[in-house]
Amino acid sequence: MADTQALRKARGAFFTPPELSRFIVDWAVREGGDRVLEPSCGDAEFLVAAAERLRLLGLDQLSPAGGCLHGVELHPASAAAAAERLHAIGAEAEIEVSDFFDVEPRARFDAVIGNPPYVRYQNFTGSARRKGLEAALAEGVRLTGLASTWAAFTVHASRFLKPDGRLGLVLPAELLTVNYAAPVRDFLLRRFARVRLIAFHERVFPGVLEEVVLLLAEGSGEASGFDVVHVRDVAGLAAFGALVEQGDTGDTWSPAKRSGKWSPALVDSALLADHDAVAASGSFLPLAHWGEVYLGGVTGANDYFTLTGADADSLGIGSTELLPISPPGSRHLRGVAYTQADWAAGLTAGARGYLFRPAVDEPSAEALRYISAGERMGIHTAYKCRVRRPWWRVPLVRAPDLFLTYMNHRYPRLVSNEAGVHHLNSLHGVKLRAGHEALGGELLPLAHLNSLSLLSAEVVGRAYGGGMLKLEPREAVRWLAPSPDLVAAAAGPLRVLRGELAETPECDQEEVISAVDEILLVNALGLHASALSRIREARRQMTSRRTARSGKARAAH
Repeated sequence: MADTQALRKARGAFFTPPELSRFIVDWAVREGGDRVLEPSCGDAEFLVAAAERLRLLGLDQLSPAGGCLHGVELHPASAAAAAERLHAIGAEAEIEVSDFFDVEPRARFDAVIGNPPYVRYQNFTGSARRKGLEAALAEGVRLTGLASTWAAFTVHASRFLKPDGRLGLVLPAELLTVNYAAPVRDFLLRRFARVRLIAFHERVFPGVLEEVVLLLAEGSGEASGFDVVHVRDVAGLAAFGALVEQGDTGDTWSPAKRSGKWSPALVDSALLADHDAVAASGSFLPLAHWGEVYLGGVTGANDYFTLTGADADSLGIGSTELLPISPPGSRHLRGVAYTQADWAAGLTAGARGYLFRPAVDEPSAEALRYISAGERMGIHTAYKCRVRRPWWRVPLVRAPDLFLTYMNHRYPRLVSNEAGVHHLNSLHGVKLRAGHEALGGELLPLAHLNSLSLLSAEVVGRAYGGGMLKLEPREAVRWLAPSPDLVAAAAGPLRVLRGELAETPECDQEEVISAVDEILLVNALGLHASALSRIREARRQMTSRRTARSGKARAAH
């Protein structure tokens, strides 16, 4: 069977640009007698580079590189292609056709190099997942069910290294940002004496949205932190290669908690100093200080349970069996407030602003007909529906004071729920604490549009393929907001700006952010212009890095 792109994607095989493999090999392979392993070797991109490197280091050019080069590959056709490719340059390697997790680890290699398979947790299932989790657990690393293949692969690969060996891998930047990678981050700092990351500002895999970093780890021992080197693209590796060989450390960064997120290392460390200083001053506080963040309601079948006004009329379902909601999604949340007029205008335009929710004890005849239609469609068999009684009664969460958009291309938004409607799980809700309702409801959505808060969102949130920034509730509660005292101090000018925005709702958002910066950070907080400039540049760097993967120009300026 031909090895198609679809089949390669299914097993997580994304072939590596030669510039990346050569860079890692040049770092990892240091002597002519080094023993080199490329797990999941594909067509031997790394092994070919290693053969060339070994010869440059003194391996007899007339002899094949037998005994030094080893590979493991799950796909037999790829393993055969790897052997042929090596033979064509006069090199030989021992290539084992096997699942890497089935290979018994022996610490006999000087360098383990490669590009681990990347299969998301949804497809990393069955025996493959079991073997991966067991391999990681053998090193004391307990991975969650959300872990993708690369996480277990990285831990398992380290078990093949000599104590002073070197691990050079191409990994998704999820290593730095996602919660499920926390045990891997902790492991790397426990296992290796030195950990270096090479971070790119632009995409390096053609046609692949996932951002990658290069992991260069060596020796044995407890590393207190790691070194990070920033380059723009693959071409930039050449300039940094000489510095790396000379021992240049880049920026050294140590996480507050070893297993904590490493995403702040994606920007130059000096640029985050002002962010951290303001946070420590108490002028900005976690969003949890203002209120509780919680998930929206889950219907199990939005297309069935959410209705337009025209749907309700055609079905004959009256208002007593409909609940006004913020329509699914967040595109309709453009300003700092979502009003009753906004909700009504959306309904007129065909938005799904109603939730079908008749009373449990006595649904109307029209509602019963719609319930029967749902059963004919199989709606009652959907997971969330079949586990509740009755299946058609959607559980409600309380209407929030503020909506929080949590899947964002540009940045998260807080929007005042002046319409008083309920929300579904395409949004988070914020219930303001006693004493903060008036000020928070009126001004926090605008006050939050400042460069420091938006930088904080990049730091605490998670970046995904396609340039999306996601904030789960446990991350959102750590998102830095201006303190109630700071908002109160700037209340007058903020109210003036809020009134101006109500008259010109389509104004440029970056201009709004600049205006809030001037009111809140400069005038009320007294932040120096140079500090504000560094905060803006840190935000620009993190946002640009994230949105570069989307292929669209959404970077902040």
